[in-house]
Amino acid sequence: MVLAMTRIGVVATVLAALSLSTLVGAAEIGQIKTAKGRVTIERDGHTLPGTVGARLQSADVVKTGADSAVGITMDDDSLLSAGPGSILSLDRYAFEPTTGQGRFDASLNKGTLAVISGRIAKGSSDAMTVRTPTAVLGVRGTEFVVSSE
Repeated sequence: MVLAMTRIGVVATVLAALSLSTLVGAAEIGQIKTAKGRVTIERDGHTLPGTVGARLQSADVVKTGADSAVGITMDDDSLLSAGPGSILSLDRYAFEPTTGQGRFDASLNKGTLAVISGRIAKGSSDAMTVRTPTAVLGVRGTEFVVSSE
């Protein structure tokens, strides 16, 4: 009986360690700074609340409700603002703070998005793109607004 309990304890400890390493291994790329109304984050098949302070990861999908909006600050100081009924996918994000180099690809599947680009777009003219169902925008300026229905 004691041996069985010890094995269960060891298995539980190993599983907990694996779960923690998975969470720690996910790179955080930005955070929600403002949220109005219903904002959610879809990550790995789960829906999380999009509350102020929530950290974001590559491949997250941020959704806003019909009367909602969200403001996001990325680690390179890019500012994103999605309006009501938006679906924004943070497809790819890599940023090296010491050099300012990186890559940022996002998709606006629905809704509106205003962007003030950060250090990634300033470092290279083709380092940031925003896709919509009908277009791909290469960010070369510092501010823009896009809408997709």
